[in-house]
Amino acid sequence: HVQLVESGGGTVEPGGSLRLSCAVSVSSANDYCLGWFRQASGKEREWVGSLDSDGRINYADSVKGRFTISKDNVKTTIYLQMKSLKPEDTALYYCAAANTPFCPTVVPSFFGYWGQGTQVTVS
Repeated sequence: HVQLVESGGGTVEPGGSLRLSCAVSVSSANDYCLGWFRQASGKEREWVGSLDSDGRINYADSVKGRFTISKDNVKTTIYLQMKSLKPEDTALYYCAAANTPFCPTVVPSFFGYWGQGTQVTVS
């Protein structure tokens, strides 16, 4: 059983930065496709980016160049560093995991494990 716990959300002014963390309770995070998603109020869940076991990272166009995903293998934690935040980045942010080392899709239903979410408000 995989557990994911996000932290680091908060309120920030436009142009500011935040770093989200996601503690992944598995023996090896290298065996999973790991992703970040977000869901704004009244909107569908949106893929932000994902990291596969080979270290390949992909980002949604809306965050490319502003958000960075990284992983600490010792702590089995993944991070989402967000900079140049915009009001439209306001959402509940989730980390997710799929029981496969690669990330062939960004569809939320592919990811079987989800954290509880952490709120990011840019205002």
